Amino acid sequence: MSHKKIHLCLAHMSGNEQRFIDEAFADNWVVPLGPNVDAFEVELKQYLTDGNASASSKEVAVVSAGTAAIHLALVLLGVGKGDEVICQSFTFAASANPIAYQGATPVFVDSEDASWNMSPDLLDEAITDRVAKTGKKPKAIIVVHLYGMPAMMDEILAVAAKWGIPVIEDAAEALGSEYKGKKCATLGDYGVLSFNGNKMITTSGGGALVCPDMESKKRCVFYSTQAREPFPYYQHEHIGFNYRMSNICAAIGRGQMTILEEHIAHHRALAALYSELFAEIDGITYHSDPTPDSKSNFWLSTILIDPKKTGVAPEDLRQHLQTLNVETRPLWKPMHLQPIFADAPAYLNGVSENLFSQGLCLPSGPWVTPEDVKMIVSEIKKCVKD
Repeated sequence: MSHKKIHLCLAHMSGNEQRFIDEAFADNWVVPLGPNVDAFEVELKQYLTDGNASASSKEVAVVSAGTAAIHLALVLLGVGKGDEVICQSFTFAASANPIAYQGATPVFVDSEDASWNMSPDLLDEAITDRVAKTGKKPKAIIVVHLYGMPAMMDEILAVAAKWGIPVIEDAAEALGSEYKGKKCATLGDYGVLSFNGNKMITTSGGGALVCPDMESKKRCVFYSTQAREPFPYYQHEHIGFNYRMSNICAAIGRGQMTILEEHIAHHRALAALYSELFAEIDGITYHSDPTPDSKSNFWLSTILIDPKKTGVAPEDLRQHLQTLNVETRPLWKPMHLQPIFADAPAYLNGVSENLFSQGLCLPSGPWVTPEDVKMIVSEIKKCVKD
């Protein structure tokens, strides 16, 4: 029996994107920078800071990718060769790779099992040990709101403040997620968003750096446009990057902003349905908001499978669903297990390895219907022992 392809999270257009694109073509604004870039930044700032007076000074710079935004944050914080940067281990490689771009060393910290994100206790332990071993503290902390689930930010920010270390929030998967009523990406010193094709909204490719103030945004734009000095000729006193978002991509983003809330509501509705249906299956745990402080966008719905109780392994379920044209994937393989980071220091408690061994991501995007969810859970249930 064949089924339509059900993707994890497929891009969904509002219909408004084309209007902004047509305006850009009509005005011949088809290069980086332009009115759509400026407007998209304003719209993102308004969305992120609305109702949050503590974030009123934040400014947004849109760039070519979420990875570029992390890299620029490290540049602005002065990270360089010989420095160390604390990074959540349970994440995608794009969170850690920019540390290596700067010639610095990532120091990986494991997760706590409520949000699945960086453990504040282990973070403090790691910093204490790095200072004892190297004689200096890490230059920055990169915490990730994985799958849209907010990290334990009060505790993490308290540790960061204790040591005087700036925090970069990797909210690439968490646009629209909230922690204590505040939007993720506005809680740390810098925030990172991604508009890749599978994210909550897309600009085809792209990202944004949420900066603490206008001065830091200006520096971000400077470095993201090849660090050209203000001379009539081309003069460069710093290494720059070609990271600025194009006016066409920003046009897509402006159209996507008109349906962002609709996308978030859809993801959350599917999450509620998944949670309800999986509650009936012993040995499968749906990852819901762990406390009232967290309000995930549920970019992807995720489950843990206990092979002893269910009689089935996550890989068996993945392969079964693949035969039905349903896209799933394992949870992220922790960075401390990746060959490229085999020599990096790591502070571990076993949580991320356990999650990786038992977890599965399920379809959650705008094209996924409640009927799709019911079919997916039904098929999983068929594989579970009575």
